[in-house]
Amino acid sequence: MPKNSKTSIVSLNAALNGLAALCNSGKLRIYDGAQPATPETAITTQNLLSELTMNATAFASASGGVIMANSITQDSSIAATGTAAWYRLFKSDGTTPVLDGTVGTADADCVLNSVDLQQGAILQITSFQYRLPQ
Repeated sequence: MPKNSKTSIVSLNAALNGLAALCNSGKLRIYDGAQPATPETAITTQNLLSELTMNATAFASASGGVIMANSITQDSSIAATGTAAWYRLFKSDGTTPVLDGTVGTADADCVLNSVDLQQGAILQITSFQYRLPQ
């Protein structure tokens, strides 16, 4: 794509709504370590810290080139202790990757109540949004 290409908000919203449908009842997995180059890149040394289930309608309709997640079921027992660094969102089959992104307590795609996760504790998602480059 040429570097000066621009996409309209209407087009972005349509693309995001299609992407959002792939995530219905999907699995949101939180990892430590370095985020792989693409969602298709294998997870190697990164540790799975937590898994949460997306709502049956994972995201609200796109607006302004952004999709916002509907409520996400909390993880009532974190799998491993570590520092949350990134997420991978899978389709409901739990094997087909859809998105990778940042996690944090602010200024991240996926905002958590804490990035310092302790095995057995509860993890809640404060907010989760995704936008396509314009």
